[in-house]
Amino acid sequence: MIGIVLAIIAGILISLQNVFNARVRERTGPWATTSLVLGLGLVCSLVVFFSVEDKSLLEFGDVNPIFLFGGVFGVGIVFFLMRGVTLIGPAYAISIALISQILIAFTINTIGWFGFEASALSWQKLLGITLLIGGVLVYKLEKQGDH
Repeated sequence: MIGIVLAIIAGILISLQNVFNARVRERTGPWATTSLVLGLGLVCSLVVFFSVEDKSLLEFGDVNPIFLFGGVFGVGIVFFLMRGVTLIGPAYAISIALISQILIAFTINTIGWFGFEASALSWQKLLGITLLIGGVLVYKLEKQGDH
C-alpha cells in the first residue's frame, strides 16, 4: 500500500514539475530552466541527504558503475517533457510520457533487464497497455474535435 501511495505522489509531482518547468522556460529558455531545476534539485537532495543519511555520499558498494549515470537521464526528462508540455500541452505530453514509461518498464519487467527478475507475459498486461494507449488516442481525438 505504501508503494502505491508513493507512486501516486510521484505522479503528482512529475505533472506539477513539468507544468512549472514549462512556465519558467517561457522566461528563461529551455537549457537555463533545465539547469535551474536540476541545480535546485541537487541542493534540495543534498540537504535531505545530510539530514537523514548516515552514509558517505561517495559510498556505492558493489553497484554496477553504469547505474551511477541514471541521474543523467534527469536532464533529458526535464528538457524533453518541458518542451513537450510547451508544444502539445500538459495532459497530452504527460500521457504520452506515461505510455512510454509503462512500455519500457513492461519490457524491463518481462525480459528481466538490469538485474530484475523476469515476469511472465500475460494477456491482462497486454490488454492494460492497449487500453492505456487507446485512452490517450481517444483523448487526442476529442481534443482535435474541439478546434
